[in-house]
Amino acid sequence: MAADSKDSSAIEEQNKEATEKPSETPESSTSLKNVVAKDGPKSISIKLSGADLIREFEAAQQKSDLPEIYVGDTVRVGVRISEGNKERVQPYEGVVIAKRHGGLNETITVRRIFQGIGVERVFMLHSPQVASIKVERRGKVRRAKLFYLRERVGKATRVKQRFDR
Repeated sequence: MAADSKDSSAIEEQNKEATEKPSETPESSTSLKNVVAKDGPKSISIKLSGADLIREFEAAQQKSDLPEIYVGDTVRVGVRISEGNKERVQPYEGVVIAKRHGGLNETITVRRIFQGIGVERVFMLHSPQVASIKVERRGKVRRAKLFYLRERVGKATRVKQRFDR
């Protein structure tokens, strides 16, 4: 029995070390930290508010390798398409006519002319369906939304190229 009581007291000490809160700093209250002790790394559970949990999760889900995309740019978006058990990447090239939202929910609307018909597609930038985004050329525009291109036909739908970005 004496050995059992020693083991249980050692376990209690380890639990106390794991549950003790570190000094309150703005950094430690907003993110999870690992503390390295003599026994090895231990995870400290810090109580986060709901908004902090959502912020942490969204930061983990965001892609970091996205290029700077502006309205008016011609982009090539690689879209993942799964057919049965095969997966392939299909390019979709067109002009960005709108950008919406921000953070994890950021979307772009890409317009292209396919067989004489205007086709628009909305892409969530941080979606796993979007394999890659490449800016083919920069557009010189003075508006935030280019919805006026919907009424234009032929050469009137072209956007001037910008060389300074």
